Order: sequence, then structure tokens, then C-alpha cells
Amino acid sequence: MQNVVMLSKAAKELKLTNITPEIDMSKIRITTPEINRPALQLAGYYEHFAHERVQIIGYVEYTYIMQMEDARRSESYERFISSGIPCVIFTTLTEPTEEMLEIAKRYNVPTLTTTRTTSSFMAEIIRWLGVELAPTISIHGVLVDVYGEGVLIMGESGIGKSEAALELVRRGHRLVSDDVVIIRKVSDATLIGSAPDVTKHLIELRGIGIIDVKTLYGVEHVKDSQAIDLVIKLEDWNKDREYDRMGVEEEYTEILGNRIVCHQLPIRPGRNLAVIVETAAVNHRQKKMGYNAALELYRRVQENIMNKRGE
Repeated sequence: MQNVVMLSKAAKELKLTNITPEIDMSKIRITTPEINRPALQLAGYYEHFAHERVQIIGYVEYTYIMQMEDARRSESYERFISSGIPCVIFTTLTEPTEEMLEIAKRYNVPTLTTTRTTSSFMAEIIRWLGVELAPTISIHGVLVDVYGEGVLIMGESGIGKSEAALELVRRGHRLVSDDVVIIRKVSDATLIGSAPDVTKHLIELRGIGIIDVKTLYGVEHVKDSQAIDLVIKLEDWNKDREYDRMGVEEEYTEILGNRIVCHQLPIRPGRNLAVIVETAAVNHRQKKMGYNAALELYRRVQENIMNKRGE
């Protein structure tokens, strides 16, 4: 199913001023994060026109329109407005004429304004729409911010994900989502996780029920969204399986086409999950900063072997 954003939400979040309040924006949908500056269209060239995009008129387009003769301006603007566009946004130093507004009302095309410069506003709307319209999936798991690293904890129901998250919260870290994590692919390198509105800030503990982390521990222990940096998969201990004890080679899992570092963590009585997750997050952060303890151990072993050979 294609993601959409209602124009009314975009106007509110981006602090746009609606100068055609007669037009209902609540039913107008934005379906692409791309935007368009219609210089070519105002000049009469409509081949390959991306009419489904938000249209932005900056200072260059505005001055080009205003230097036209009245009849040509009306004809050019009407053709542009009647082409099936979702809306028009005028940036700083530009303001539509009454005639432009009348044409917009006739074709039911909302006209909005912003005080931001064209470049600044374009960067902001592309970023915002990119997040809102990003490919999205929901997965079963727990997402926690541990020392700034987004750790996604996965595993079978009842294996201890929520309990580990609660202990991490008690140790000063922040809960993003329990049970269901909504993941958005905002770029080929970044996945953003958040909680459904219904379960935001809540944890389910078997035998106790639902607890509100925000109420019990304070707002500093919750977070609305977090980039996912590391995946930890919990599984029952299998004595016949060979587990990685060095960590020289990274293992990965794929989510929405993005590769994320993944650790398989066997669960056994007596293991402190919170401490292990905390350590994994710190170790992952250290690797990103250029230090790998496993490689350092390997280097020391090789150096020791060479020294003994030289004796």
C-alpha cells in the first residue's frame, strides 16, 4: 500500500499559511517526497511534468510571472493550476495576486505561503516528506536508545525482550517502543524506528500487566523515534550450536533492503541481558569510532607468535 500524507498535516508541521481557506486541505493527499519548481511549465513546456508533486514558486519563478503581460500571465497560470497539482507554495518575498488566487479557487488548488527562503524551505520539506513517505514495515520487537545507539531487540514471545528493556530503562537508557516497532527507511543507510500511537511509552510485563514508562520513570526515559544501529536477536541456548566467541567478522540482517549489524544472543539462566545489551551497544559504538577489540586481540596473538619464533 502506498504511503500518503494529508496536505493539512504538512501545512501544520511545516508552519505554512493557507491563503485559500475556502479550500478543504484535509482530503488532499501528497504521495511523493519529490517537489517541483515549475519554471519550465510557466514558460509553456509540459512534457514530463511531474504534476503529482508539491509545486514551489520561488523568487525566480515569481518575477518571471510578474513580467508577463496580463493576458499571457492569466493563460500561463491557469494552465499550470489546472494540470492536477496538489498545491502551490509561495516562498519568501513572493505573494500571489488576487487573480492567481481566483484561479486557484476555481480549480480547488490550495495556495500556501512560507516566510522561509526557497532553498531553506525546499531542504526542509524534502526531508520531512522523505520521512513521512518512507517505505514502512512493522515488526515484533523492542527498540531502546542505549548510549545514543538504537538497539532493536528481537526474539520469540516470552523470551525476555520487555524485561531487558525495562532493566535498561532502570539503568538510565530510553525506551522507544515495546512489542511492535514501526520501521521507516528514510535512506539507503538509515532506518528510523518508532512506536504505534496506541502503545507509545508502554511496556507489557507478563504477570504484572501494562506499565507506563513515562509516568513511572519520567520523560527522560522515553523517546519518540530512534535510528536503528544494531539488532540483537535473543534465542534459547542450544548446547549443540557453535556461537561466535570472537566477533572478528560482523554478521548482518536485512530490513527493508538495509543491512544492519546483528548479534545472535543465546539466553541462559543467570545471564544479565541488560548488561550484555548495554555492552554490545558500547562495543558497536567503539567499532564505529575505529577500534575493534577482537582485531586487537588477534593482533596481539600474532605479535606474540612472531616474537616466540624470533627467540
